[in-house]
Amino acid sequence: MKLWTNTFSVVSLLVLATLNGSSATKPSPGCGNAPKLVTTSSTTTALTMTVNGKSRNYFVKLPDNYDKGHPYRLIYTLHALSGTAQQVIAGTDGYLPWYGIPTLVKDNVSAIYVAPNGLDKGWANKDGEDITFIKQLNQVLDNDLCIDQNLRFSTGFSYGGAMSYSIACSLAKDFRAVATLSGNPQISGCAGGSDPIAYYAQHGVGDTVLPIADAHTMRDRFIKNNGCTAQTAQEPTSGSGKHIKTKYTGCSADHPVVWVAFDGPHTPTPKDSGASATFTNNETWEFFSQFT
Repeated sequence: MKLWTNTFSVVSLLVLATLNGSSATKPSPGCGNAPKLVTTSSTTTALTMTVNGKSRNYFVKLPDNYDKGHPYRLIYTLHALSGTAQQVIAGTDGYLPWYGIPTLVKDNVSAIYVAPNGLDKGWANKDGEDITFIKQLNQVLDNDLCIDQNLRFSTGFSYGGAMSYSIACSLAKDFRAVATLSGNPQISGCAGGSDPIAYYAQHGVGDTVLPIADAHTMRDRFIKNNGCTAQTAQEPTSGSGKHIKTKYTGCSADHPVVWVAFDGPHTPTPKDSGASATFTNNETWEFFSQFT
């Protein structure tokens, strides 16, 4: 009876999604089942798994009143070099909590958030081991939770941005979009890198840690992959205190590219002159939220 009930629940989700005009909804195997692994304490107590013989850990934030029959977005939030998932969760050391996205998510799809820890506080992705970690983590969460497998996202700053770029290169068919914040194309690598994926990137014109020229290379890969029309993006001058957003045109269906250049250094939370808050989380969520 339990098997029949769970099967019926998943089939019902598919039928309902079709009736609502969202036929792309792809409920994970965990839909209809009570979670056995993830709990409300998983935001503070690390969950662990073994990947290629190495222990890996991660944290998960469930939405309030989690519904086991509702397919949620899954959003990865990746830390920078020498950072930790715990800092991302708490919003310390320059981060907003979970990159400031949860406070903005007010639609009916909602989201589950995951903050994994990199090895040695980074994402060197040696021999693709971090990509393997993400792939296996997708499977673990898909089996335990109700996730829309067509609505997986990743964002991160610096090394976390580089790893999100690596995800875009290697796992474009498994992720809907990424948002790379002041990343670099070399440090986490780009295996594959020929598939289209919705791509948002931002970078400071005054970044001396990871120069903006490398971010241009990252962006241009997905301008090409996504079939967008090449154009020269305007960028602010030093001292202007502003950011400039470019939305590329001509991109293939559901594969937009957005580029934001800001007057500032290497930071996850840049602000325009006179502004009291960063624009990063709003721009990231505006980009992710177009996909439902």
